[in-house]
Amino acid sequence: MGEIRRRYRDRIVDILDRAVASQTDAFDAARDAVATALAADRLVHVAGSGHSHLIAEEAFYRAGGIAAAQAILDPDLMLHVSASRSTQFERETGRAERVLADHGVMRGDVVFVASNSGRNAYPIEMALAAKARGATTVALTSLQHTMSVTSRHPSGKRLFEVSDIVLDNGAGYGDASLPVGSHGLCMGPTSTIVGVFIINAVLAEAVDRLADQGVAVDVYQSANVQGAEAAADDMIRRWKPRIKGL
Repeated sequence: MGEIRRRYRDRIVDILDRAVASQTDAFDAARDAVATALAADRLVHVAGSGHSHLIAEEAFYRAGGIAAAQAILDPDLMLHVSASRSTQFERETGRAERVLADHGVMRGDVVFVASNSGRNAYPIEMALAAKARGATTVALTSLQHTMSVTSRHPSGKRLFEVSDIVLDNGAGYGDASLPVGSHGLCMGPTSTIVGVFIINAVLAEAVDRLADQGVAVDVYQSANVQGAEAAADDMIRRWKPRIKGL
């Protein structure tokens, strides 16, 4: 008993260790881009569709997260509305531009776009539209998966090919990493767990760098910690005019 959970744990730890050890330049570039944006009073946006929208929600209004984070979420691309329909919609061209127009992305912002496969029209167009507005784009994707598939975007390009900075989540082709039973099925996806680590690590490093420079950044503390409610309410009042959904 417990063999599966230990194998799954070992797989995740291995991916995390390799991500940190092999992507120093990409981590540093993303950290510096975020730090520059925050120091200039700009926003950090995070977009995703399907299960990748969980990365965007993780960064938004999060205990231990920056207040200047904006989740770019289209309800039609979220699983709770219609899971099967979200799969079809993320392949449509033109949707990302319409969604982005409602979120005020500007020059100097940073836009993270999470997509494990990096092949669908929505994340590719999101990165292109954000870049056209002068934002720095950061792809959070699986290079193993995306290098194994073709693009569904008219340009023929995948997310990593249109983004300024690329962070590899280390997920295997198809994401599910854990063989179970004798029937050849795999379970145990890794992209969300590793993606959450990457986005939080980058944001924390950016805030730490700014602190060393004497630049203060609004960071939410849990509203369920005794006495933290007033500080959280104050941050919400300051950021609500600029961030959708607060």
